[in-house]
Amino acid sequence: MSWLATRSADMTATTQAPAKTTFAAALNTALADSMEAEDGVCVFGEDVGTLGGVFRITDGLTARFGTSRCFDTPLAESGIAGMAVGMALNGMRPVIEMQFDAFAYPALEQIFSHIAKYANRTRGNVRLPLVIRIPYGGGVGGVEHHCDSSEAYYAHTAGLKVFTPATVSDAYLMLREAIDSPDPVVFFEPKKLYWSKDEVSLEDLRAQYDHAQYDGEPRTVGAQGRAAVVREGTDVSLISYGPSVSAALKAADAAEEDGISAEVLDLRSIVPFDDDALRATVEKTGRAVVVAEAQGFVSVASEIVARIQEQCFHSLASPVLRVTGFDIPYPAPKLEEPHLPNVDRILDALDELQWED
Repeated sequence: MSWLATRSADMTATTQAPAKTTFAAALNTALADSMEAEDGVCVFGEDVGTLGGVFRITDGLTARFGTSRCFDTPLAESGIAGMAVGMALNGMRPVIEMQFDAFAYPALEQIFSHIAKYANRTRGNVRLPLVIRIPYGGGVGGVEHHCDSSEAYYAHTAGLKVFTPATVSDAYLMLREAIDSPDPVVFFEPKKLYWSKDEVSLEDLRAQYDHAQYDGEPRTVGAQGRAAVVREGTDVSLISYGPSVSAALKAADAAEEDGISAEVLDLRSIVPFDDDALRATVEKTGRAVVVAEAQGFVSVASEIVARIQEQCFHSLASPVLRVTGFDIPYPAPKLEEPHLPNVDRILDALDELQWED
């Protein structure tokens, strides 16, 4: 785990503006601000207390809020999820951390059978305001059980919201929004983005969120169910989310040198899904490539392609293509680079599109 130790120094939250703020610091500040705003918000999981989490996302929370608000649990993911159900039923807003993506699998029975279904089972009379934070994806030199992209399991399960930010600003705003949600949210955090930086003010983000309109439903800053065009283009749409957005942006820059204008759509929220934004970008460009780290077979990427075909068929000038992880267990660190979507693989897909009328 030496790759973690070299990164932890960058993870201290800052509220000085303007400054380079890390993705991790934005998440840490979002947790702290939510805990400050509401006493019922509590954070727990494996090593999230004294250590501050494997990735230091919960650093300082126990010292600031005490062991009753941020605490360690036994190594029992099913128990962590089950305890969150009981706490949410009794008026609290638990935020639980599954230390790594594949570590969450022992908790799937609780998540799928209880957390996802409670509102439906009670005809909407009992809702579970809880957040399941899952560090996911590759690009950090990890191994299997530490680098899965498991979003399709949760997106397929009715009753769960599924968020995955790709920018420092969205890391803060979307986590605040998830914690305020009256319904369970699975919050996927791309591990390889934890140490990415952007010139954003956490004070400004806090003010933006605190002043968002509130009408009894969760505050919204446009992230929940809203995709964002993060690069304008006219010839082809690169549609992505989470850890693959940065690869799509780099590929779009490279494609421009070859005379191809690529638009990049960051989905941000997988459930709910922004069909309007998807239609708008594909109808604008007439071509689409979906980019995602997860394996392509029976995936979120597959669902996106199906929606494009169903809703935008007459706007398409070429079949929709996908650039995804290969349909294999996550490979060893030396092999992960060719496994993940990268600029070269995306440019190859662009070359395969039909460009002649």
